[in-house]
Amino acid sequence: MSLYLDSSAYLKRYLAEPGSESCEAILLADSEWATARHTLVEVRRNLARALRGSALATARRYFDRDFRRSYCVELDARTCALAARLAETTGVRSLDALHLAAAGRIGRDARFVTYDGRLARAARELGWTVLGA
Repeated sequence: MSLYLDSSAYLKRYLAEPGSESCEAILLADSEWATARHTLVEVRRNLARALRGSALATARRYFDRDFRRSYCVELDARTCALAARLAETTGVRSLDALHLAAAGRIGRDARFVTYDGRLARAARELGWTVLGA
């Protein structure tokens, strides 16, 4: 996989906010995306908080399409054990540790796309090439 996308990277596609245009350019430049299963929950929750009516329905439809085309790392016992270790050693939040662990499962040759500053710092400390934040 070429890009590992956390939830903040997907959200930049559906919500007009600072960084949306640069995120779109990053994502359009590489068609191989990966993410973790919990991204589904994080993105859908945040879309529902930010949008209503037809705007929400449209964003959800686009996200569902993007999520289906992404390679999805399951949150199995191995991924969760790695996330627990990363949470202890880096101090990141639980969901961020799951993203780091999922990215670790796909390999270091992928680039990590995030717009979360704390997660970006932790990913860089772990040796990832980080795009976005």
